[in-house]
Amino acid sequence: MSRILFRNANVVLADSVRPGSVLIEEGKILDVDAGPNVQADQIIDCSGRHLLPGVIDDQVHFRDPGLTHKEDLETASRACAAGGVTSFLEMPNTKPPAITLAGVRDKEAIAAEKSRVNYGFYIGATPDNVAELKQATDVPGIKIFIGSSTGNLLVDEQEALERIFAETELPICAHCEDEATVRANAERLAGTTDIADHSRIRDENAAVIATKRATELARRHQHRFHVLHVSTAAELPLLANASPYITAEICLHHVFFNVDDYPRLGSRIQMNPSIKTKADNDGLWQGLLDGTIQVIATDHAPHTLEEKSQPYPQSPSGLPAVENSLALMLDQANAGRCTLNQVASWMSDAPARVWGMVGKGRIEAGYDADLVLVDLSETRTIRDAEQHTKSRWSPWDGQTLQGWPVATYVHGHCVWNTIRGFDESFRGSKLRFDHSRGGFWNTVDGIGT
Repeated sequence: MSRILFRNANVVLADSVRPGSVLIEEGKILDVDAGPNVQADQIIDCSGRHLLPGVIDDQVHFRDPGLTHKEDLETASRACAAGGVTSFLEMPNTKPPAITLAGVRDKEAIAAEKSRVNYGFYIGATPDNVAELKQATDVPGIKIFIGSSTGNLLVDEQEALERIFAETELPICAHCEDEATVRANAERLAGTTDIADHSRIRDENAAVIATKRATELARRHQHRFHVLHVSTAAELPLLANASPYITAEICLHHVFFNVDDYPRLGSRIQMNPSIKTKADNDGLWQGLLDGTIQVIATDHAPHTLEEKSQPYPQSPSGLPAVENSLALMLDQANAGRCTLNQVASWMSDAPARVWGMVGKGRIEAGYDADLVLVDLSETRTIRDAEQHTKSRWSPWDGQTLQGWPVATYVHGHCVWNTIRGFDESFRGSKLRFDHSRGGFWNTVDGIGT
């Protein structure tokens, strides 16, 4: 691979944003402040633009295999590339579910053929697959559905949860909604066709009970645990007073939508956990700013519009988001609600550290050249018809944002830009994980190389 020089960029580093020229070679960053006389085979003039570390989305559902009429690893990874997402971690609830190491390897093989960006796949927990979980090594972690699942992926019996936390070593993440609470609420509201009842069935109490239960398990067993898609401000006290074992994330739909949006958007914002209140929006944003929440993810989980248009409760939960997540946050930075350093921390550095992704998450010498060039002055309007996801819709349809990716680089290779579109020849790589480094709280200076 040739040498590439990103000249005159505003480089978003771990602790600052400063003018600089970033030199890369063989897919690695050589220098973040290359001198004016440095030789390169390709020089990219970045004047007026910002260079950020590529986004790492640690919670996606790309539907491959088994549900590929909704999405597949090719269409989803194209959406990632167009949105500045250079790496993703995908959940195990495909068909068949990835509950064995062989199942994970099958998904890796599909990604090696299809994915434009880097990839990793969680192994799913069941009530009786602890032996399989103990054999898994080079995967990001274990996913538990403590609620909101069916079949053998639902793990809500205490004995099974105790075994998983006690006998495995990989970091664990979980969907935290108390199944008993959800079922009781559903029974109370049986027969409803009101989409707003989704947030009454999957209420604040269901989230708090399950998050409290899971974080207590993590602390008691001293096992690294990541709380997925925190949806209520009431969960934040359970995550305060940073533990060396616990991290958490929010998804953008829980920050930007609330129950007042159901009349306008209907099932487009039907999610598990459910959308909550405006007060929860504000509380979760404050949780990001004060460090109680470390990561932003999307929970990208597309369905066709035909499926979503079914009357509630036949309408499925889930929405697409990977190609708009960075732009949504750049727009917030432009509005002064956060800084570019915070965006890079929440969307790149923090997920790399949580999951031990070697060489990812920062613009720093020795790190992989996974980069996204953005124009903070560019405005675009999100349109359903222009989405790259196979589902071809967005809950943010019609919203105009300021600040957009203009080019995405994976291992120094331009996989997408606004002029040429996609490079159809390139494929991403399987991510490398080093869990021995101890996760987020033990890698303050980055995950390294």
